[in-house]
Amino acid sequence: MKTLYLDLPMGAAGDMLSAALYELLNEEERKSFIEEINNAGIPGVRVTTESSVKCGITGTHFSVKVDGQEEESHDAHEHSHEHHHNEDHHHPHEHSHEHHHEEAFEHEHTHDHEHHHHHTSMAEIENIINSLKIPENVKADIIEVYKLIAAAESNAHGKPVTDIHFHEVGTMDAIADITSVCLLFNKVGAKSIFASAINVGSGQVHCAHGILPVPAPATAFILKDIPIYSNHIKGELCTPTGAALLKHFINHFGTMPPIKMNAIGYGMGKKDFEAANCVRAILGDSDEKPETILEYTCNLDDISAERIGFAMEQLFAAGAVEAYTIPVTMKKSRPGNLLCVMCRERDKQKILETIFKHTTTLGVRENISNRYFLERSIETVKTEFGDIRIKRAEGYGVKREKIEYEDLAAIARKTGLSIEEIVQKITQE
Repeated sequence: MKTLYLDLPMGAAGDMLSAALYELLNEEERKSFIEEINNAGIPGVRVTTESSVKCGITGTHFSVKVDGQEEESHDAHEHSHEHHHNEDHHHPHEHSHEHHHEEAFEHEHTHDHEHHHHHTSMAEIENIINSLKIPENVKADIIEVYKLIAAAESNAHGKPVTDIHFHEVGTMDAIADITSVCLLFNKVGAKSIFASAINVGSGQVHCAHGILPVPAPATAFILKDIPIYSNHIKGELCTPTGAALLKHFINHFGTMPPIKMNAIGYGMGKKDFEAANCVRAILGDSDEKPETILEYTCNLDDISAERIGFAMEQLFAAGAVEAYTIPVTMKKSRPGNLLCVMCRERDKQKILETIFKHTTTLGVRENISNRYFLERSIETVKTEFGDIRIKRAEGYGVKREKIEYEDLAAIARKTGLSIEEIVQKITQE
């Protein structure tokens, strides 16, 4: 199985992840990627790479210029805030900030001039992303990453997501960072993605809102249920953008699995520390092995069918891998249902809380199992009927694919054709 492992002893930021993944490509693929990202249609953006050395290790640094200027440190998070429509946006910035990482808050630059700020909403961000000339599945990844950041900002500021806006300054280079990482994950094509625990740094960081602890509130919110740690290195090592990208893409956090290495990439940050400031990406092959899964069961005999249906919806929303019921005969020969819920270890607490909250059970049984599965992916293809999603599954010497039923049903309603007729026309193309 094609496996990717990310080593994160110095945290992660968008440009570091981009550079590490970029180094896993061959020369032709690297050239193709640079052309693709620069022709994607991100307004004013030009991406280049350059060699960088940290503690004697040579790697790659990613440079993003907007209208010919390289922004110092614009994480997607650092320019978002609760937005009040009656506030005066013509205000001077006469403050300077320090930071210890290339992507963190509004650091290491001084504004001693007055200027107007335009604020970009999440809806506007989605419009920009949807206009890009990149694969549809990559657009979906980018939007999901931005949703994680927006949700974290909403939580930090106590405002609805719809009130969270991103400053114009830094918007395009943040989009470029996130787009680059999502596009590179797609190109690397690893079936299983692992990462080490994340070093978030230590101390405090200065931002427009004041002095905040590391990790910053938005970063901490995103990293819930993910293993993190702090050591003696002062500063913010993991940015909100880096955290959101990791949360979206990583399947497993922990030690590196047995892997036969094929390529190693080093993505370098700007700052210098006593330790090499980089993300290391290792790509190789690993034996297909089972995933550890938790299975929770309980008997239900005093709950309506409607409540069971609602509980199932809530369980899937809480992260259940699978949930189902089986008719059973219970004590005193009463008919009932056996509820079975499968989840990953990181979702254990949420699943248990959901079961007790939305069902009538007084106790839950836990079993730990090995789960074997085919690696799944979704590809969007163009047909005479428009874009259609194809579900693919692969592993253990087996390959399968199936057209998304909802897409077929939508076309059938629109055209009056049967689903069978639509499938025949698509497969003959």
